[in-house]
Amino acid sequence: MGGLPAPVARRPGDRGSAGEAVTARRLVVWRHGQTDWNLHRRWQGEADIPLNETGLAQAREAAPRLAELGITEIWSSDLQRAYATAGALAELTGLPIRTDQRLREISVGQWSGRVLTELLDEFGAVLEREARGEDVVRGVTGESVRQVEARVAEALREIGEQAPDDAVVAVVMHGLAGKVGALELVGIPPELKESFGSLDNCGWITIDRSHQPAHPWRITHYNETA
Repeated sequence: MGGLPAPVARRPGDRGSAGEAVTARRLVVWRHGQTDWNLHRRWQGEADIPLNETGLAQAREAAPRLAELGITEIWSSDLQRAYATAGALAELTGLPIRTDQRLREISVGQWSGRVLTELLDEFGAVLEREARGEDVVRGVTGESVRQVEARVAEALREIGEQAPDDAVVAVVMHGLAGKVGALELVGIPPELKESFGSLDNCGWITIDRSHQPAHPWRITHYNETA
């Protein structure tokens, strides 16, 4: 990641000089580019896998499209595949990259680095429960989707609340975590969440601030790509 702006490690929610919280106008949740583990369909989770050449090219292709949205802040998961993707946008905009561990992908525990067929003997029963829609903990020591929804939605909400009214904030993260966190933030009912497809590598979700107190955020674009 040489040549990228140094990450600014801090938590969102910092206040201005008057101590007042302000609200972002727009969040752009952007999935990282392709990795070799994506290509070979290995469970990735929080393993710190780099972008491959295709992923780097995807990030460079998508970055100008995001820059055209008027990005004013860049937040990223601290995992290198997300940070390197954010770097393509940072190089265009000159903005620093702020990191938050809550933006990481779902932890998959003992499934990390393995493909589905390698798990069937040991974890077949758990995988069947997941296929039926049950929210299982991944890989014994990992997370459930509900846990990921909660931490990512909290992070997105805080990032939005600390930004100026006219801000357009890029939040660079991961496929499952980005999807479920965004849907949780805007209040999509559980029974409707499965109707939303997966995010493509370097696909993004645009979330705008609404004027409805009960639903302060709304998705305006889903899985946009360059």
